[in-house]
Amino acid sequence: MYKALYRKYRPLTFDDVVSQAHITQTLINQIVNNKTAHAYLFTGSRGTGKTTCARIFAKAVNCMHLKNGNPCLECEICKDADKGVLSDIIEIDAASNNSVNDVRDLRDGAIYTPERCKYKIYIIDEVHMLSGEAFNALLKIMEEPPSHIKFILATTELHKVPSTILSRCQKFDFHRIMPEDIKKRLLYVAEQENITLTNEAASLIAKTADGGMRDALSLLDQCIAFSDNVTEDIVSNVAGIADRSYLFDIIDAVVNKEPAKAINVIQNLYNLSKSMQNICDELIAQFRNIMIAKSVQDSTSFLDCMPSETEAIKKYASLLTTDEIFDKLNLLQTCNERLAKVTAKRVEMEMCMIKLCNAGQAVISSNADMYAKIDALEKKVSGIASASAKSASYPTQTYQNNPPAQRTYPQQQNTPSPVEKSKPAMSEFKPVSCWAEILETFAEICPEASGALMESSAVEAREYMLITTSSRFFMNLLRREDTAAKLGEAVQRVTGRIYIIKARCTAKDDRDPDSPLQQLLKKAQDNGIPTGAT
Repeated sequence: MYKALYRKYRPLTFDDVVSQAHITQTLINQIVNNKTAHAYLFTGSRGTGKTTCARIFAKAVNCMHLKNGNPCLECEICKDADKGVLSDIIEIDAASNNSVNDVRDLRDGAIYTPERCKYKIYIIDEVHMLSGEAFNALLKIMEEPPSHIKFILATTELHKVPSTILSRCQKFDFHRIMPEDIKKRLLYVAEQENITLTNEAASLIAKTADGGMRDALSLLDQCIAFSDNVTEDIVSNVAGIADRSYLFDIIDAVVNKEPAKAINVIQNLYNLSKSMQNICDELIAQFRNIMIAKSVQDSTSFLDCMPSETEAIKKYASLLTTDEIFDKLNLLQTCNERLAKVTAKRVEMEMCMIKLCNAGQAVISSNADMYAKIDALEKKVSGIASASAKSASYPTQTYQNNPPAQRTYPQQQNTPSPVEKSKPAMSEFKPVSCWAEILETFAEICPEASGALMESSAVEAREYMLITTSSRFFMNLLRREDTAAKLGEAVQRVTGRIYIIKARCTAKDDRDPDSPLQQLLKKAQDNGIPTGAT
């Protein structure tokens, strides 16, 4: 029966484990010096060797003929452990055995001595899936285990493991495997399997695996099923990722502001059944390379790309400013988040392409940008070089997206400027019908500030939107440039319009004699309770 490559080439000794020398050497030293702990916790992303190292460790501490801290692989203990028939090494999948009764069964069996080995080893995979009651049941035996018991816990989500368990384990962090190490392993496996694997194809698989050896070997397995001669094109087709030339076609369209060209590329990729999510991930990676090339003088060692792409990346870095690169990365990151939620992924990607290209039309993303454009227009129309400072007045508190400290407007005598508009009267304002939807969108963009608007309302008139809230906390947040920009973005997404956003707070100031705080202090003082208030 055919055996998957990631199972066939799973390391059997510590020396075979890739990119985790900081862990394997520590474990070898503990075994050689007979100073092993009773409980270990292996944590890290998928496919980095947690379960593999747990199995090797379980064999090594029980091996009858150790070889420099590694299991010999020749004694009966090692052979049975590799076959999975050794009763003293118990593997438990916590994802499917996560109840308190499962842990009680484990605890009841742990009191019995090993049948053949020196130690009985419990390997609990995905331990974070245990219920709270199960963790409590496990805690007691981990606190005072019998001398013949050792626990190895493995998890990809360390934050879900209770601190009471963590404090009783030696914790080892498994790092993501470097692409170069994955590439070497893939070339070795291909040689053993008599498969032709090009360097470019191996590099692309290593990049796509995102630090996981298992993912890389599984993808190689798929490519081998397609052809015995694995090339970069085959990897692209099998993995559903964008060909590198397509990526640079998109980047070229973005840099030259040609939305039609960018959308045409997306259309072609969509027809080839390429994943929009993968395309977005690849674009983020390439714009990250452009950002590094722009910011770091000797950036070659920091670039995560093919050697043949380095010159193109440096060329595009020279054509874009740092702020432009940041803006495009932010748009791609937002698109990537939305692609995971929406069903019309092609539409979302096409929207992102148009925003990236910008089609030569300025997109006002903040009130500060809008004020700068109004300044330029007013100076052009009026032709007046000198201007007096004019503060914006409104019967409510106004927070703009960090406008310049002093704004200058043309002096007006009796005739108003052609671009000046009178502000709407309060009677003109009408409720914003889609305010609930705006709040939902704002919660996605800025969750840390959205809660402060739970009890708010909004009205609009012409280009003005007025928010009424009882939260002084939100008023403080709105003074921050990023919060104001995110609120403006949420409004624009839902309404399709750019508003001058103002806010007012209905809560009483704490210094107001009628405020709840002052009323409470007055009542305390009347009752003879010292408050320290003056």
